[in-house]
Amino acid sequence: MVPPVLNQVGKYSGNGVNTLFGDIASFLRTCLFRFLSVGPIPTHVAFIMDGNRRFAKKQKMQEGDGHKAGYLALMSVLHYCYELGIKYVTVYAFSIENFKRRPDEVHSLMDLMLEKIEGLLMEGSIVNQYGIRVYFIGNLKLLSEPVRAAAEKVMRVTANNNKAVLLVCVAYTSSDEIVHSVEESCKNKRNVIRLRNSSEAYDGVMAVVKEGEKINSMIVHDIQNSCHDSLAESQRLKASRDCNGVIGGFQKENGVTKYHAHESFAPEVDEVLTSKASRTGEFSGMEIEGCENLREEHTAIKLVDVEKHMYMAVAPDPDILIRSSGETRLSNFLLWQTSYCPLYSPAVLWPEIGLWQLVWAILNFQRTHSYLEKKKKQS
Repeated sequence: MVPPVLNQVGKYSGNGVNTLFGDIASFLRTCLFRFLSVGPIPTHVAFIMDGNRRFAKKQKMQEGDGHKAGYLALMSVLHYCYELGIKYVTVYAFSIENFKRRPDEVHSLMDLMLEKIEGLLMEGSIVNQYGIRVYFIGNLKLLSEPVRAAAEKVMRVTANNNKAVLLVCVAYTSSDEIVHSVEESCKNKRNVIRLRNSSEAYDGVMAVVKEGEKINSMIVHDIQNSCHDSLAESQRLKASRDCNGVIGGFQKENGVTKYHAHESFAPEVDEVLTSKASRTGEFSGMEIEGCENLREEHTAIKLVDVEKHMYMAVAPDPDILIRSSGETRLSNFLLWQTSYCPLYSPAVLWPEIGLWQLVWAILNFQRTHSYLEKKKKQS
């Protein structure tokens, strides 16, 4: 009978030595993460994965092998992030500017991307291991059909995962994101205005014609008769539009009759009110106050309108931005979202990045966290 102690030794004999070192490394990493957890842990970390081609050249490898090494480094970094409790991770995988590279390199990257995207749905993938919801962020219409279809499938399959989030920026630049958001905001605002005007015009017409007469099966209003009592009709019009809120009232100030508006309304209704008031001698000096300003306010595109149409609206702003290879350029990445985000630039190339670079970035974040939070509240 083999003693239990020898069984334990045998467990780590030969290839089992790797398992022993793996267990020790995992234990030490757990201790380190518990130490880091004493301070604030970032909610969202973003990465610019820079240096794959330089790494391949440095190691005398083929260019495509550098990107494959970069993917392995990404998997390791994602493991560390999710083990530490970082919920959101964003990676800059492929810029719109990258389409300007040599066609054969772009084609090779698309093939590699397709392979890795499909691998995310495998049973033992990191997505299933940590319950990750995956978003592909960017102008996905620029991707090849197979890659786009695979990305959409991954987003659909992982839609119910809620433990962690991975945002992969492909066919992305921040300028494209901002332009897209402004365009969508304009379309949305135009539709809202059109619906409001249609609704208010209908309400106004119904109020105006309710005392009208029926001619050839159509209801029309006898404008001439209504003009004899413009003020009374104005009040009835406002009362009929209670669903749109109180819109204002007439009052005299220093011999001048003014209309005080508290809510914007359709141009058609404006014309009815001003026409009636001017066609009676009593209201020839009426001034419409606030209508133009309120109309502009309702048609203006506000900050919240732009932000809710951003590609990155599905995640909070990053707490840390890490760019490998020592570069400090943002390269058109998350320009809108990184106003109060510290940039950490380790000198290592992306395939060389590891646990210690992430740890130093988090320590630096903890050192400046209170200051940055104070600046955010002041803005």
